[in-house]
Amino acid sequence: MNASDVMTRDVIMIDPDSTVLQAARLMLQHHISGLPVIDKAGTLVGVLSEGDFLRRRETKTERHRSRWLEFLMGPGKIAAEYTHTHGSKVGEVMTTEVQTVDENAALEDIIELMERHRIKRVPVMSGSTLVGIVTRSNLMHAMVSMARVTPAAAKTDGAIREQLLAELKKEQWAPVAMTNVVVRDGVVELWGAIVDERQRDALKVAAENIPGVKAVKDHMVWIEPTSGMTIEAPGDVAAP
Repeated sequence: MNASDVMTRDVIMIDPDSTVLQAARLMLQHHISGLPVIDKAGTLVGVLSEGDFLRRRETKTERHRSRWLEFLMGPGKIAAEYTHTHGSKVGEVMTTEVQTVDENAALEDIIELMERHRIKRVPVMSGSTLVGIVTRSNLMHAMVSMARVTPAAAKTDGAIREQLLAELKKEQWAPVAMTNVVVRDGVVELWGAIVDERQRDALKVAAENIPGVKAVKDHMVWIEPTSGMTIEAPGDVAAP
């Protein structure tokens, strides 16, 4: 899937000359957390988000620093903060360094961009034209839609075992050499040893995700790396 498959096409936008109050009302009216800012020439010039309203003079939430710290920061930084907290127009408050993606961008690339820049939405461009926006909600919708396609369940216990072992071999965290898998009537039994309790949870998840698995029984023992002590499994887990 790519950006054009999941993006919102009917994008609510705003002009940089609009007031901050107009922008806030627009966001509340449409239940959205961000607005692309488009100038009169149709060019994307910024993004306004909920975060831009966190520190505002209206709510008396501007930062108040000591004179010494302000001296160290320099007048430019302090002036920019003043503009952001006291500006009445969208163009004075918006974020101008906008991260965008092409309409053919893969979802993985979009997610990496969001994580790297810690943003919640990415405008989607076709050349220089804004054609949509991808938000975290769009990605959640895509996840739900894809999850509705249920893969065919394995027909035999042997097939379940082979699928699980194949999955574990792909993962670096999996203690394949110390794990034995037994499957009876769709019930997966995990035997062996782990060196980190988090491996136990991951093994259970890997088993539960195999189509046809009815339940998971955990017999794995934990070997404490420092002392060499072994701790038994806490109990069985039923598959969803």
